[in-house]
Amino acid sequence: MMRLLVKLLVKDADAVEKDEVRKAYGNLASMTGIVANLLLCLFKFMAGTIANSISITADAVNNLSDAGSSIVSLVSFHLAGKPADAKHPFGHARYECLASLLVAVLILFLGVELAKESASKILDPQEVVFSWTAVIVLGISILVKLWMYAYNRHYGALIHSSVMEATAADSLSDVLGTGGVLLSTIISPLIHFNLDGYMGVLVAAFILFTGISLIRSALDELLGKAPDPDIVKEIIARIRKYDGVLGVHDLIVHDYGPNRLFVSVHVEVDYRRDIFESHDMIDNIEKEIKEEMGIETVVHMDPIRTDDELTNALREMLRKVLKQIDPVLSFHDFRVVSGTTHTNLIFDVVVPFDSAYDDETLMKLITDGIHTYRKDCYAVITFDRAYTSEEKREED
Repeated sequence: MMRLLVKLLVKDADAVEKDEVRKAYGNLASMTGIVANLLLCLFKFMAGTIANSISITADAVNNLSDAGSSIVSLVSFHLAGKPADAKHPFGHARYECLASLLVAVLILFLGVELAKESASKILDPQEVVFSWTAVIVLGISILVKLWMYAYNRHYGALIHSSVMEATAADSLSDVLGTGGVLLSTIISPLIHFNLDGYMGVLVAAFILFTGISLIRSALDELLGKAPDPDIVKEIIARIRKYDGVLGVHDLIVHDYGPNRLFVSVHVEVDYRRDIFESHDMIDNIEKEIKEEMGIETVVHMDPIRTDDELTNALREMLRKVLKQIDPVLSFHDFRVVSGTTHTNLIFDVVVPFDSAYDDETLMKLITDGIHTYRKDCYAVITFDRAYTSEEKREED
């Protein structure tokens, strides 16, 4: 059914990189969520009243909050689709992250309230009246929520929407929660024991777990998480395929929301190559990544020497030293400044965030390691952090 709606209501549906297409997908999913959840809320409230069941009524309230979440999503797609302006040169796509956080907070609040009400039901249980109407409504609700989970998950992944992915997770938790309520409705009259309050607590637990998970995910987006390794690999592969590229380092991906990626990267080239040829190659790299991946890219060009025997020998020595300390360490921008009494080795070391060593300890280890090979060499080190998991080493 959703595919039919997409075909009818989303123009140029395959061009998901376009903001207007992405907005159309979001609007369709949000409106579908609003209508479906309001209908589920209405029928569940009626069924809960007939069966005198707090867990069914609570599930109805949960659907009402889901409808509210879909309204928030609808507004967020409208705001996120606004073009960049002078005050917001990177666009407004992070409105979706804020919407995801708001949805998560609403879910969390609902979970707390439901847990309190269910606990009171356990302390003061009332008889649950079996009703085929309630069973049928709950069964239909599970099927509808499975459908909502499927389309939000599919289209959320297609357009890279954190709001739709949050909605999918919420729908799946609703399936589990409603399933528990359905079991309570069927089993309680058979065993002559009211499971209603206990199932309400389980539903609340599912809701709380979902809310906490969504808050963590939204905060990761807002704080800035590590980029997708597949995107990093593709960027590096596209850069390295050019004949004049000798190395890639200091790759940083700035994520301002869906379809709002900006990249800065350093590319090493032979210092003997004509500067205009190298500059032309850099321009072509930036253009290709923009056109093929939709990512604004700024490339910094680093000239390096590859024809000096002393430099090559000292580079090989440093490679061995770093490997002995920690195989994950890498270096770049390696230069040699020779003097009458000693030689300075100037370079940057890329250190992972989870490294067991601090900068001071690494400085000592590297210096001591160099001195085991050459007493006359002093290290001048700048420590960088690996902002991507695919940071390429110079020695590669």
